[in-house]
Amino acid sequence: MAHGLLIDYQYCSGCHTCEVACQQEHGYDAKTLGIEIKTLGPTELDNRKWQYDFIPTPTALCDHCQDRVEKGKVPSCVKHCQAGCMSFGEVTDLAKKIDREKMVLFALK
Repeated sequence: MAHGLLIDYQYCSGCHTCEVACQQEHGYDAKTLGIEIKTLGPTELDNRKWQYDFIPTPTALCDHCQDRVEKGKVPSCVKHCQAGCMSFGEVTDLAKKIDREKMVLFALK
């Protein structure tokens, strides 16, 4: 069965905790990322309101923390996500949870 990472972009606060957790888990330096927060915005909503969107995106280095998963744990980014907007599990189960357009499922290759 294939595992995946489900991310609900609507709730990401852009805290970068997933990036730091991944770096520490894998021993990456400060410039190497297994997951990267991209920022969309600012977008002006009206005269005095602005919106930023934060988009966590796994990079080519992301292995969904295979070593952790083999021990029955969730990937480090999921465990440490402050907004609780990341889920890990079987792709078929995660796909059933998608209920709005700001949710994206990344399957492990």
